[in-house]
Amino acid sequence: MSRKHRPRAMSRSQRGLSLVELMVGITVGLFVVAAAATLVANQLSDNRRLLLETQVQQDLRATMDIITRQFRRAGAATTTDVEAGIAASAVAGGASNPHGSIPLIGSPATGATFSFYFDASQQGPYGFKLEDGIVLSLIPRATGSPQWQKLTDPNTVVVTAFSITPRSVTSRPLPCPNLCPVDATLDPSGLRQYCWPQLVVRSYVVDIQARAKSDPAIRRALSSDVRVRNDMVEFNGPTATSPVCPA
Repeated sequence: MSRKHRPRAMSRSQRGLSLVELMVGITVGLFVVAAAATLVANQLSDNRRLLLETQVQQDLRATMDIITRQFRRAGAATTTDVEAGIAASAVAGGASNPHGSIPLIGSPATGATFSFYFDASQQGPYGFKLEDGIVLSLIPRATGSPQWQKLTDPNTVVVTAFSITPRSVTSRPLPCPNLCPVDATLDPSGLRQYCWPQLVVRSYVVDIQARAKSDPAIRRALSSDVRVRNDMVEFNGPTATSPVCPA
């Protein structure tokens, strides 16, 4: 009799999961898989956003560094010109600086052109401007006219705003051995320094705003205060034939 009942006992010990238990297990597994998939998707999205933010920031910084480095050189002249006496305009006793002016492009200014002496073959013109969401750089060529070339990559960055704004120009008088003639109209203060030449310090604020090409929500902005290193000297004589300093 014991032999007949032994197979039945073994079959009872090898019973599997019920249908309800199997469905509960599958449901729990699906929740775990869904949570893991959501976490991975969020991580990938955050990583993509971080990469785009870094790319836009690096592109803006590289662009600003190039603009700042070039713009600071504006107005640099040769040693001969400096020794001759640089002035904003040619008058007696001084030579005019051929690289002194910095004309702005547009109103409000979305660019500027300038020049500086680097060597006999590289004197400009140089410049920067915004066009169709791209910051362009004016590059002189050995032969032919200078050309505007892309400074920012339009495939990754769209520049939404670019401006060059002159700051308040500051100046200080360069002392002369003699005072200026008495003139109440030109010299209300009575200091008699109105005809002395002045050292003019020029400074500009460069602003750039941009967004990622593939994600308009990612935006960055940079601003830089650029001081032109080559200051100008303005002669303030009443006429073009006036000497640099009063006799």
